[in-house]
Amino acid sequence: MSGPRLADLTTLRLGGPARRIVTVHEEDELVRTVRELDAAGEPVLVLGGGSNVVVADAGFDGTVVHVQTRGVVADGATLTVQAGEPWDVLVARAVEAGLSGIECLSGIPGSTGATPIQNVGAYGQEVAQTIEAVRVLDRRSGHVVELGAGECAFRYRSSAFKGRDDRVVLAVRFRLRRGAASEPIAYAELADRLGVAVGERAELRAVRAAVLELRRGKGMVVDPADPESVSAGSFFTNPILDADAFAALAARTAPQRPPAWPEPDGRVKTSAAWLIARAGFERGLTRGRVGISRKHTLALVNRGGATTAELVALAREIAAGVQRAFGVTLVPEPVFVGHAW
Repeated sequence: MSGPRLADLTTLRLGGPARRIVTVHEEDELVRTVRELDAAGEPVLVLGGGSNVVVADAGFDGTVVHVQTRGVVADGATLTVQAGEPWDVLVARAVEAGLSGIECLSGIPGSTGATPIQNVGAYGQEVAQTIEAVRVLDRRSGHVVELGAGECAFRYRSSAFKGRDDRVVLAVRFRLRRGAASEPIAYAELADRLGVAVGERAELRAVRAAVLELRRGKGMVVDPADPESVSAGSFFTNPILDADAFAALAARTAPQRPPAWPEPDGRVKTSAAWLIARAGFERGLTRGRVGISRKHTLALVNRGGATTAELVALAREIAAGVQRAFGVTLVPEPVFVGHAW
């Protein structure tokens, strides 16, 4: 199949051709385009910022709808944001307007419409804490509907939208808080950088600056000058284990104790990066044209001219190594297009 390369639309710079790419700039145009393609029986891939997808080398044998819709409507501390609005532009705007709730999510690449799908989170915040509603096109009925936060089934790095394509996110409504101070800082590394205690607040601009500094140090801010940022961000989610599984992990890693963050349901979240490093996969590891970032254990990078098959082979090698060493299953964070994990 020949056609435009999806690698040009992804932060990993990977992915084969699409039959065609249609770019939409208005919400009505997005709705109309997807309805028409569905009516024609055309395979459809809706793509935003391309920062959390791993597209197969064979590409996508259908039409890619590239969402470039723009617009933010403010009603006090409530922002209704079009799906194609660049996420970090929105965060910067909120911080400058003195609106808190998403400041710790600075520097995350991609579009706003992708954030509820993944329940994007970092440094102790996630979008589920501020999303009031999500407007979607229901491809089954063809209707535009609004889903309240309770209908979105938000959970760690997932939601009712992830892993399915029957709803297209059109816009997201965020309820933020007005004030010059951030939300209470929940992440120790960020609190240390800011010079405050966990649970204290800090000045909004200072929080954004500190988060951007931390992310750049880990290659997690997309930067054409930084080859370590040619990635999809964190490739694996942090495992969440029941009490028995975590106890078994702790026994296998003794005398070292794995990081532990208790979950409300009694389970324990641990660190994928910690497990990967202790299974023998260090930063900077290279397999041909792909490797682990020199800055962050969780990021897999395209070192130039790689294929998706090479990247996925490395990811599977890492996951298999962690499974052998610790009996823990790693789950990829990005969405796979045209191939399975």
